[in-house]
Amino acid sequence: MARIYDNWDRLVRATLRREQLRNAGKGQDRVSGGLSGDVPPSLRRTTNIDAILQAADEIEDEDPNVARILCEQAYSMAHDLDPNSDGRGVLQFKTGLMSVIKQKLSQKDGTRVDRNRDIERLWDFYQLYKRRHRVDDIQREEQKWRESGTFSAKLGELELRAMEMKKVFATLRALVEVMEALSKDAPPDGVGRLITEELGRMKRSDAALTGEPYNIVPLGVPSLTNAIGVFPEVRAAISSIRYTEQLPKLPADFKVSGHRDPDMLDLLEYAFGFQKDNIRNQRENVILLVANAQSRLGIPVEAEPKIDEKAINEVFLKVLDNYIKWCKYLRTRLAWNSNEAINRDRKLILVSLYFLIWGEAANVRFLPECICYLFHHMAKELDAILDHGEAKLAASCMSGNDSVSFLDQVVTPIYKTLKAEADRNNNGKAAHSAWRNYDDFNEYFWSRACFELRWPLRKDSPFLMEPKKRKRTGKSNFVEHRTFLHLYRSFHRLWIFLALMFQGLTIIGFSNGTINLHTFKKVLSIGPTFAILCFIESCLDVLLTYGAYKTARGMAISRLIIRLFWFGISSVFVIYVYIKVLQESNNRNSDSFYFRIYILVLGVYAALRFLFAMFLKFPCFHVLSELSDQSFFQFFKWIYQERFFVGRGLFEKTSDYLRYVVFWMVIFGCKFTFAYFLMIKPLVSPTKVIVNISDLTYSWHDLFSKHNHNALTVATLWAPVVSIYLMDIHIWYTVLSALVGGVMGARERLGEIRSIEMVHKRFESFPEAFVKNLVSSQTKRIPSDTQSSQVSPEVMNKEFASIFSPFWNEIIKSLREEDYISNREKDLLSIPSNAGSLRLVQWPLFLLSSKIFLALDYALDCKDTQADLWSRISRDEYMAYAVQECYYSVEKILHSLVDSEGRLWVERIFREINNSISENSLVITLVLKKLPLVVSRFTALTGLLTRNETPSPELARGAAKAVYDLYEVVTHDLLSAELREQFDTWNIIAKARNERRLFSRIEWPKDPEIKDQVKRLHLLLTVKDSAANVPKNLEARRRLEFFANSLFMNMPPAKPVCEMIPFSVFTPYYSETVLYSSSELRAENEDGISILFYLQKIFPDEWMNFLERIGRTESTAEADLEESSSDSLELRFWVSYRGQTLARTVRGMMYYRRALMLQSFLEKRALGDDGYLVGNFHTSQGFEISHVSRAQADLKFTYVVSCQIYGQQKQKKTQEAADIALLLQRNEALRVAYIHVEESAGAEGVVLREFYSKLVKADVHGKDQEIYSIKLPGDPKLGEGKPENQNHAIIFTRGEAIQTIDMNQDNYLEEAMKMRNLVEEFRRNHGLRPPTILGVREHVFTGSVSSLAWFMSNQETSFVTLGQRVLANPLKVRMHYGHPDVFDRIFHISRGGISKASRVINISEDIYAGMH
Repeated sequence: MARIYDNWDRLVRATLRREQLRNAGKGQDRVSGGLSGDVPPSLRRTTNIDAILQAADEIEDEDPNVARILCEQAYSMAHDLDPNSDGRGVLQFKTGLMSVIKQKLSQKDGTRVDRNRDIERLWDFYQLYKRRHRVDDIQREEQKWRESGTFSAKLGELELRAMEMKKVFATLRALVEVMEALSKDAPPDGVGRLITEELGRMKRSDAALTGEPYNIVPLGVPSLTNAIGVFPEVRAAISSIRYTEQLPKLPADFKVSGHRDPDMLDLLEYAFGFQKDNIRNQRENVILLVANAQSRLGIPVEAEPKIDEKAINEVFLKVLDNYIKWCKYLRTRLAWNSNEAINRDRKLILVSLYFLIWGEAANVRFLPECICYLFHHMAKELDAILDHGEAKLAASCMSGNDSVSFLDQVVTPIYKTLKAEADRNNNGKAAHSAWRNYDDFNEYFWSRACFELRWPLRKDSPFLMEPKKRKRTGKSNFVEHRTFLHLYRSFHRLWIFLALMFQGLTIIGFSNGTINLHTFKKVLSIGPTFAILCFIESCLDVLLTYGAYKTARGMAISRLIIRLFWFGISSVFVIYVYIKVLQESNNRNSDSFYFRIYILVLGVYAALRFLFAMFLKFPCFHVLSELSDQSFFQFFKWIYQERFFVGRGLFEKTSDYLRYVVFWMVIFGCKFTFAYFLMIKPLVSPTKVIVNISDLTYSWHDLFSKHNHNALTVATLWAPVVSIYLMDIHIWYTVLSALVGGVMGARERLGEIRSIEMVHKRFESFPEAFVKNLVSSQTKRIPSDTQSSQVSPEVMNKEFASIFSPFWNEIIKSLREEDYISNREKDLLSIPSNAGSLRLVQWPLFLLSSKIFLALDYALDCKDTQADLWSRISRDEYMAYAVQECYYSVEKILHSLVDSEGRLWVERIFREINNSISENSLVITLVLKKLPLVVSRFTALTGLLTRNETPSPELARGAAKAVYDLYEVVTHDLLSAELREQFDTWNIIAKARNERRLFSRIEWPKDPEIKDQVKRLHLLLTVKDSAANVPKNLEARRRLEFFANSLFMNMPPAKPVCEMIPFSVFTPYYSETVLYSSSELRAENEDGISILFYLQKIFPDEWMNFLERIGRTESTAEADLEESSSDSLELRFWVSYRGQTLARTVRGMMYYRRALMLQSFLEKRALGDDGYLVGNFHTSQGFEISHVSRAQADLKFTYVVSCQIYGQQKQKKTQEAADIALLLQRNEALRVAYIHVEESAGAEGVVLREFYSKLVKADVHGKDQEIYSIKLPGDPKLGEGKPENQNHAIIFTRGEAIQTIDMNQDNYLEEAMKMRNLVEEFRRNHGLRPPTILGVREHVFTGSVSSLAWFMSNQETSFVTLGQRVLANPLKVRMHYGHPDVFDRIFHISRGGISKASRVINISEDIYAGMH
């Protein structure tokens, strides 16, 4: 019987394990969870069944009885939670688990297990397990280190220990939970008492077992192994928000989450009822913001670090900038008296309050001024609470049961109104005037009428009324009607300008180009034309605002009516006066009275327009207009341009404005000159002739042309001219922008390197350019400018190369990992460390290959002096480098191989050669014809030395013989006769040779530097092929060319990683492909072509490189790859990295972290008082496992993928969910945010749905670990899906910048190294205002798929380079279409987010993010 149960147990576990492997991707490094991997989501949400079963799997081999106890408890928990097995997969899970339990209840001899002693067994095993893993000892040691404050030096040891102890702690946590459940039935005076005492002790002291999960900074779980918590700036930031005596006292029954001291956010949680996970999320957000602000001012060096007042003030002013401007616009007082009147604690608590409101506002985040309104009143409430000695509950968030909930009392009422309005839009098909969108709601808070909402919110306010027939408030004055009339209304200024200029030029043309009083009076006819066109525009304003009159603001309607009457009356008046002027022109005796009035009216109007334009365009006048309170002036300014909260102050410096004007003046000058002389003037004579022709017979248009001066004929003649006249402005703009953009690009040294050949030629200048632009001062370790003049150029070049080499080699390594280059190409492209004692710079072999053989040919053909030979070699600088490196390397290698007499011979040989070089007699001292023989002998020696690390006796003897052969050739063939005789008669050498001691034994290379030189020299002497085509892959070439070209651009200097602006990367994802499955790779289309076959044919070199990387040959069949789980998984990733998949995007974005880790590692930041370690040796070895570098990178970089339906995918166990879980396991810094839906049964069978915004990461077992879960007021998708998806997850981003990346975009390590330079653009001077969006060009990697894709790719490249360059400067109207632009995160989250979400009305930032 026992054998049957044992077989059944193995069958169940094997089946579950196969399913888990299939879902997780076959053979990856995921830890198999056995039954724990099959726990249904309905059970996993509310219990720790999966953790208990995982612990049972871990201790199965140690104690099967304890594993059986854990399985039984898991089954009991599952049955209690779902007794009828109604949930998806619950019945199958319980059946399989029961089968395993039955097997464990019987021992092999057939006796039954005594279950009455289960709790004792569990207690004994718990004690034994803790002793075996020294849990108590480790905790005591950590406590001592924490108290001593000297644990920073032991972080490496602590981190390694923590990695080993994570699973131990997870197992103990499961044991504790089961013991706690079983101890309820245990006798209180026996084991039950011991368990109760142990539970109490653990809850008080063992944070590692009971702590809450964390995102970046372990706040609720004090940890010595996470270096972030050791950074002085982070410790200072945590200390800055701690609870102080000046704050109101919290109630005694208030529980502080986690194992930490109370802080300011706990007071806000108690007073306003914010959700705990919202508190935890924003606590970390505030701490990181303050810490990073402090790091830019300087790292605190005190034993108890403190945050500088400037850092707090910087965060305070930036976060609350929109609120301060909102109060100023509405002319209402701030929630505090002045910035100087509040201390640093008040500033921090106000910043925390704003972030907590924003973090829990859900869809209300799209209403930034509504957030300002909520903050305004809640800050006043907070001020009143802070004035009391004890904390009180905020009245605005109070519910009926004396509890507080910000979500229920503040956010939910607004959300319900938003949702009710969104439901009326008929999926975007309803008229814009029929419902209120996000902007309409937000614009309600642009006037003081918003204060009618009162505080607490007045639920019967018209603003919060759900859609009914009665009047609602909050609709803006703009209503979108889908009509072609918008072509005129939206661009009426341009149409009016073009019409007036065409009219004037035509009048001058028909006047034969003469300018006199008569012609001038005709030209003045543009006055009535202008008035009529303006009247038409005002009529369209009134017409197209239909539908908003009932809900729009009264001032907006008044402005429309005033403008309509003004332009109507003025047009009638101007037309009447101009008619009188024409009548006066026909009357020779007229005194021109009406002409003088007409000139006066036009002059006054033009002067007023010019005056208002100056006040609105020139900064000095604009400031005066803002300060003026004169009603008369404000009225006319309001008529000229309506005043909104957004769009105010959009003016540039006078110099920038003048450049803008000059640019367009040149365009219009060219356009109108061309139009007059080549379009209008040539048609004047033909038109006059056609008009004067009479008695023409038309076949079909007599009605239009007969007796009408051939009007239709004239119209057809002028129609093409008018069409071109209206359109050619874009042609002239394109021409001028191409010229200006090209000149600017040339000045900025763009496009200097356009081919791989130029990369080869300019490589010598790369290290210095790289160090200058992309390396921080902490990494350089080079002499200052005042000292550099005293250092030789050779020393400086070698130092530059030593700094450059680790970065370059990591770039080449990434190209190899991506299979763009082969192993041979990697060796050729890699650059030595240049940290050794060799006296010159060692360049990559691809620059030096075959140079030695060319130099040998020059030497063999040499018939001149040494100087002539060297001059000929030096024409190719890399040939000169190769010759010198070979010479110095041979000397150093031989010197390390031999000793005693052999070393004397080596020293004398090179001394003689050096003397001959200095005397310019090398061609006399050496027989150059014998150099190929010497090279062949030395190549044989290096070939032997590169074979094995530890040589066999035969190999050692062979190497010794090779050295002796080299000695024979050099002495008897290479040296001149005179020197040969001297060396043959050298007694010491002759005696050793006769006794056969000369070179009888050699020292095998052990020094890493010598071994690298041997390997490199062997390649130099054996690679005969030219490396001009290295690398062969076109994509690798393109990337290296682009990277090399960017090194010479004008860019901000790189700050140390600890001082750089922190940033997040944000990727929205819905249901696209994450990772191709094995079946998808081989599925054939209608033509019989599979994805794998297609990729093998279009990327043949990359396929060969892939096979080489995984250790396979070219003849490997696909079936052979399937046999190995690791190779099969690598194949899936290889294919996925060449498609538009999430896996490719995640890999690319994680290069940011890798680059920051490398940069931080080379900066050698220490955790002691000195701040940085001092060292001149630059190496990247070990940077990926450095705890300080990883922590520094996590402090500056966050990557969040917003997988909207990941929760549903997990419930359905789709392939996408398993692949996303795999990505989480492979990328420890990756975070996934998703919307979770919980359904429950309500009254009358109604299904109630609750929505949560969740953030997860991978835990130590490779499973999803929930970090935050924030309840939402309802379904977050009220508008466009993509912006709503971004909005729910943006609260989990960190830093001061955020880059939006689409799901099908990629990134490269070499470009990631420039990120800290890019974000420094936020601090550069770009005019009156700092930039809030940084434009980044996008490379379309699918351009090689087809000719259409190639065309679109080139079009994209042209737009994001030349076109955007001109838009940015001199036009100052840079367009941003979102991906992959970088946003100022604090600016945008306080102004409604990075994209708008109103259904149909708005588009996401993927298409249009804004103008700058």
